Amino acid sequence: MTHWFKEHLPKLNKALDACQHRYSWTAYTESPSSKIHGNDVPKQGKMRFEAMLNKDYPMQLPGEKGRTGAEVSPYTREPLGITYPKLDVEDLYIEINKAIPAWTNAGVDTRVGICMEILDRCSKQLFENAHATMHTAGQSYIMAFAGSGANALDRGLEALVYAYKAMQDVPQTAKWTRSFGAAGDANLLKEYRLKPRGVSVTVCCATFPLWNGYPALTASLATGNPVVLKPHPSAILPVALMVSVCREVLSEAGFDPNLVTMVADTREEPATMALLNHPDTAIIDFTGSPTFGNWIEKNCQDALVYTETAGCNSVVIESTNDLAKMATAIAQSLCQASAQMCTSVQNIHIPAKGITVNGQSVSFDDVAQAIVTEVDTLLADPKHAAFLCGTLVTEDIYNTITRFTQIGDDIGSILRQSKPYENPGYPNARTATPLIIAVTENQREYYREELFGPISFIIKSASANECLAEATTNARECGAITSHVYSTDETFLEKAQDAYNDAGASVACNLMGMPINFAAAYSDYHVTGMNPAGNACLTDLAFVTNRFRIVQRKRMV
Repeated sequence: MTHWFKEHLPKLNKALDACQHRYSWTAYTESPSSKIHGNDVPKQGKMRFEAMLNKDYPMQLPGEKGRTGAEVSPYTREPLGITYPKLDVEDLYIEINKAIPAWTNAGVDTRVGICMEILDRCSKQLFENAHATMHTAGQSYIMAFAGSGANALDRGLEALVYAYKAMQDVPQTAKWTRSFGAAGDANLLKEYRLKPRGVSVTVCCATFPLWNGYPALTASLATGNPVVLKPHPSAILPVALMVSVCREVLSEAGFDPNLVTMVADTREEPATMALLNHPDTAIIDFTGSPTFGNWIEKNCQDALVYTETAGCNSVVIESTNDLAKMATAIAQSLCQASAQMCTSVQNIHIPAKGITVNGQSVSFDDVAQAIVTEVDTLLADPKHAAFLCGTLVTEDIYNTITRFTQIGDDIGSILRQSKPYENPGYPNARTATPLIIAVTENQREYYREELFGPISFIIKSASANECLAEATTNARECGAITSHVYSTDETFLEKAQDAYNDAGASVACNLMGMPINFAAAYSDYHVTGMNPAGNACLTDLAFVTNRFRIVQRKRMV
């Protein structure tokens, strides 16, 4: 509706400016503090979450043929007891296609205004979303509120900005005059129409269900495409909350709510392939494992595919002026969200001879031990450990930890054993602290793939240059979303930045005193699309421009 566009235009313009100039800004409140929201709003959000447990989720969707859902809280290890509509995909697509013509003809301002209203209303349910995310994806309360709430909404608004920019670049009409000799001037009136690609399927990940959910939604919906959300079987509720808002807003605006739908499933009865293989699926957004992401890229070539997966995120240490602060920054990345973030550090490269700290030589072993000690310090207080680590999203991660613990034992190089921590308030929480293993680059078979969960390697190479060569080779061949370099040598820093960029990876230098995992909407381009960790970027124009095409009509006047 056009009044929503006018109402939200100041925020849209501010987001446009932030994207243009790349400064720090957020459109949504990142902190759940009662000092900001008062005492009642957080309590009400928790109550609304608890009221949904052990019930049918209130959503009516076309093609329903039963109920599904088997979410289990990683905090209590008890089922949530929530069921969702189980859908027949063919029947669903029939109804979705009926909704497309009116949405296509709605106009850019109307569609963008509706998307802005959707984001605004979703921002008002961040507390219930935080509890839903905690008890499905396993994040800590604050991470669930910020990372899967406000920060994800910012990514959604960022994608909407780029969609708006791309569509605004196409005029609705043009007058064209040209002389073709003796026949005189030819005067044409030209009209340009934006046409959507078709049904857009968004496959959400388990750990951050809405990180790609919001940007994929706004990028496709604003450009005229209906969106089907496919949540991970273990994290359906956060996606359902978003979809409910979408359908409510669309209905209020007089459009078919089936422009946004959701297909829930379980591990035992998956529904993803039916969506990916449907002939009407024109766009696929995927965030998740590299294995499945690569399969989609190779086997779904009739659709536009946008992927964000994972890779071997690395740190190269050549020198530093503050060993303690550097070690803390790295240790925090190893702990944050139990290293289940796509930006988590896995591989830490240190020269065999050690590094220079304020002009003094510090050995490889001492640098490695500094990182291990900082991990122990960060996790010494169970309350802080709970805030930083959250829980493990799946029991499968324990199997990976066990396997690599055995590998570490076999090669005699475990620097830190993984063990559970006691989560205050949740004695049954599924937890694990970082496993840290020392290896050489000759043992690269162990670290040249993403290991999902709190497992990391401290890798010894002959020199800083060889550390850099190993890390950037892995970024190029195995993928990387984040990369870090610590050095006080400007020549080495320039060389390192060039090497990472040439490998198709972004790089950050000497980050301390902040979460090095953090990727800022409106400023950081998240994923380059130039290495195996994904083919898309959040967010640039390429993320949106091909989601619509331009048809024209012209006639002589």
